[in-house]
Parts: sequence; C-alpha cells; structure tokens
Amino acid sequence: MQNSEKQIQLMRAMFDAAVETAMPSNCIPAHMPAPPKGRTIVVGAGKASAAMAQVFEKNWHAPLEGLVVTRYGHGAACKKIEIVEAAHPVPDDAGTHAAARLLKMLEGLSQDDLVVALISGGGSALLSLPAIGITVEEKRAVNKALLKSGAPIGEMNCLRKHLSAIKGGKLAAAAYPARVITLVISDVPGDNLAAVASGPTVADPTTFAEARQIIAKYEIDVPASVTAHLAAAQDETLKPDDIRLANTKAICIASPQKSLEAAAAIAKSAGYEPIILGDAIEGEAREVGIVMAGIAIQAKRFGQPSKTPCAIISGGETTVTVRGEGAGGRNVEFLLSLAIKLNCAEGIHALAGDTDGVDGAREVAGAYITPTTLEKARKIKIDPWASLSNNDAHNFFQSINSQIITGPTLTNVNDFRVILIE
Repeated sequence: MQNSEKQIQLMRAMFDAAVETAMPSNCIPAHMPAPPKGRTIVVGAGKASAAMAQVFEKNWHAPLEGLVVTRYGHGAACKKIEIVEAAHPVPDDAGTHAAARLLKMLEGLSQDDLVVALISGGGSALLSLPAIGITVEEKRAVNKALLKSGAPIGEMNCLRKHLSAIKGGKLAAAAYPARVITLVISDVPGDNLAAVASGPTVADPTTFAEARQIIAKYEIDVPASVTAHLAAAQDETLKPDDIRLANTKAICIASPQKSLEAAAAIAKSAGYEPIILGDAIEGEAREVGIVMAGIAIQAKRFGQPSKTPCAIISGGETTVTVRGEGAGGRNVEFLLSLAIKLNCAEGIHALAGDTDGVDGAREVAGAYITPTTLEKARKIKIDPWASLSNNDAHNFFQSINSQIITGPTLTNVNDFRVILIE
C-alpha cells in the first residue's frame, strides 16, 4: 500500500490556493470606486464581509462610515466601519437587529451619496429581517426546515427573499436615489449575483408564486403567518426595470471558477493534468459522490495516452437531506459516499472542503480520503455505510483523523473538491 503523504499535501496545497485567491486582500483593491461628492456608507453581510470591510477601509482615503454583519468568529478589526457578528446558518436576534440598522442607515440619502455593499455567501441568514407580519422565530423555523429539506440553494433563497424585508433588492431600494456599488464574493453555482446572500441590492427574477411552489414541493410545515404572507403577495422583490435599481452596479470580484483555476495551476506544477469539471455542480452530496467515483474509476482504468496522472477538480454546492442523527455536512458526506463507492481503489485520493472553513453546522472545512480510509475505519469498529446512512460523516472522519480544519478563512467561494488519480 502506497504512502499517501505526498498526495495529501498536494490536495491541501490546492485547497489553500483556492482559498487564497478569493481572499478580500487579493480581490478588493482593484475594484475601489471613486469617492463621491456626498457621504460614503459601507454596508454588507456574509462570512467574508468583515474582512472585506477591513480591506476596503484600509484602501479608502476619504470620509467613511458603515456597518456590516458577519458570522460569529469571522470578524475583522475596523476603525470606521462597525462589525456585528450574528448566527449562521440559523438566524438569531443579532442578525435581525443589524439588518434593521442597515436599512435605517440608508434613509434620506441623495444622488451625491455613495453606498458600497460588501456581500458574500452566508449573508442570507445573517440579514434575517422578516417581512411585516412574520416574527423572527417563525422565519427561523422555516429556515431550519429548509436546511434539512435538501432544497438547492436557489430554491432556498427564493423563499428567503419572499419572507424578507431586506433581500431581493430591497436594501438598494432603501438607499435610492444614492449610487449603490456592490462588491460580491460569489459562493453560488454560476455566479448568479441575485442568489449570493439572497441579492439584497440586485434585481430578483423569482416570484411569490415560485416561493409557494417550493413550500409545496418539499412539504415544509410553515406557520400561518408565512402562508398568509405568501398568499397575499403584496411586497414583491425588485425586478430589473425598477427605477430604484437604475443607479446601481454589482461586480463579482471573486468566484468559484477563479479559485478552481488557481488550484489547477498547483496541480499542473506538481505534474498532474488538471481537469476542471465545473464550478456549479449541485445535487445530493452522496449521489454526486457516486457519480464522481465512476468518473475516477474510468480515468484510473483507461487514463490518458501519456499516462500522466490527473487531478479532477470541481466546485459548486451540493445538498444533504438530513434523515439521520448526524450533523450532515455536504463535503464530508460527498467524501464518505465517494470512499464507499471507490472501495479502497489503489492510486485514488480525494479532498473536499468548504472554502469558508465551515462544512454544514461543524467548524470543520472538510476532509480527505486515501485508499486506506475504509480500512482505518473498520479497524476501529466504525461502519462507513452506517455513518453515511446516519448523516454522520463528520464523526467518521474525526475518528480516523482525516479532517481538514482551517478555522474561519474570512472568504467564501463555496465548495472545493479534488480527486487525484495516479
């Protein structure tokens, strides 16, 4: 059995490169706007928003004020921009109060004023201001049900927008007629900026009718107030022709694709032929694991004419329908499913992790597998299939010491996956 240390180090270097490319310090300075005649107010939300605010403040040489909300533990020191920390993925009161304050800050602005919105993944849960008639507790209950439903991020955000007083362009509406520049670190498949943090400053193509369909599709039990709000459909999100969006611009400054390309460069320099399958792969994590195992086995059996080892790289956001007692975690569930399907195949290694450093509800970025992963588990009486069935992949990888733990990375371009094939 081969020693896997070289492959583990390479996969970790690729993951680190993917994260580093998306760091605010590497992508904000090139997109700094010119100072306005009037006031400059910085607002923002997301797991990377505090780090984004810190870099923006450092590179801004004019008067400045603002407020951004980020996840607990993801803060960064600023002198002029207030940083508020709140809960993610299930909202709490801190996020609700911060969202209300953001709206209040934007009242009474003029055409001479500039609003800079710093938006990254995670902002949807952090900007948890319910629509009128819905309580925070009721919206929190719906969010919990969504997280367990297996709904893809696009459907989750559609429903979130239509239960919100700030998402779906409504933050930009509050700033009208001021100019609004939004800098986005994208964590969504296809870099749809209307989906990042539920698009608080951009137009939303989804409707109340679609939100009602999502409730029915996943049989989500919602409070009566939510049913009534969705049925009334009186506060639609902003559409592209809304006059309140006429003086706004959104720029994607970091994306999953750019991070995958950075990782591919590391693989190539190590003698592997990089193959980027895509940055928008979705679906149930365990099913994606089965498909990826089939691709890996095919590549191992037939390879390339040059016999060059390859690195299969992908990104996107899979989902986990939590039916067991485990904590879920889409990257680790993908990996455990992959390992089971590979069944100790020689010469195949893989790593999967969330670039924000948090996979699901655990402060763990992800994990890695080698040809000996299943053997290690069975030696300590852990059944891989039972762990997968129980959505308990986090404890599985913790038991065999194969976790990837980074702490908060202060950026977020979604999931990173690599399969090395010798």
